[in-house]
Amino acid sequence: MWQYILKRLLLMIPTLLGVAALVFLLLRVLPGDIVELKYAGSGTFAPRQVIEVERKQLGLDKPLWRQFVSWMWGIVRFDFGTSMWTGRPIAHEVAIRLELSLELALMATFVAVLISIPLGTLAALKQDTWIDYFVRVFSIAGLAIPSFWLGILIILVFIIFFKWLPPLTFTSFWVDPKANLTQLLWPALAVGYRYSAVATRMTRSAVLEVLHEDYIRTARAKGLWEKVVLTRHALKNALLPVITVLGLEFAFLVGGLVVTEQVFNLNGIGKLFVEAISQRDYTMVQSLVLLTSFVFIFVNFIVDLVNAWLDPRIRYQ
Repeated sequence: MWQYILKRLLLMIPTLLGVAALVFLLLRVLPGDIVELKYAGSGTFAPRQVIEVERKQLGLDKPLWRQFVSWMWGIVRFDFGTSMWTGRPIAHEVAIRLELSLELALMATFVAVLISIPLGTLAALKQDTWIDYFVRVFSIAGLAIPSFWLGILIILVFIIFFKWLPPLTFTSFWVDPKANLTQLLWPALAVGYRYSAVATRMTRSAVLEVLHEDYIRTARAKGLWEKVVLTRHALKNALLPVITVLGLEFAFLVGGLVVTEQVFNLNGIGKLFVEAISQRDYTMVQSLVLLTSFVFIFVNFIVDLVNAWLDPRIRYQ
């Protein structure tokens, strides 16, 4: 097992290296220049010599291979460089937004688990009854309704019926838990509902499949309580694909809530992503892609370990 963990950790290095090389080349191929964009945005005319001097200061005049090696060497030393647009350290820009994005992703995952596993299990146990139909309609509605649209509805309900709006300024949970939860609870519910729809349908399918297995019939034939059959034998095995789906969705939430963050005025990683791309901020985009790739790889690694813990038949070599 330890050998497998070490092997998986070492395999992250070439994967991240491949992602870094790919995003670095793609950004250089795309049309547009950050220096010209800066001057165009400020509305001032800059002669060609000024633009070349600015490009030189940013290191864009160097050969591509040297820019890539310099960026990689910085990452090895945990130095992600500075933003080409703002001039501020990238580590600082990401850190002040990562807390919000991570907390929102965790809260949305908690909401999704709280909804999906009980409802999915109940729908499987009550197959083809009104309860099953209700859960199926509820989950399909979650798939069909975009989370940002649900977020807009939540805000409109607060404004029209309660004359109240969630706080617009982010406050850390460790500073003021009440203000923090008052702001993040609503986007977490909007995202969590959409998130739970996928997991609910997966839970229902997995539990239904497991309930028809021979070992479940054997357990019932031995006279075990239905509660024991369900929790110890059925649900434990049915959770394997559900955990995989939850893990993938969680990794997506860290950097993928672009529109929802805009709706609730949250200054998270998704918003930073959009700003960096629109400004052709190469160093910032490269670092954000690398960060989200790392989150995806690491979460998948954790999911594999949890699956092995839940199902002792899974052996890694």
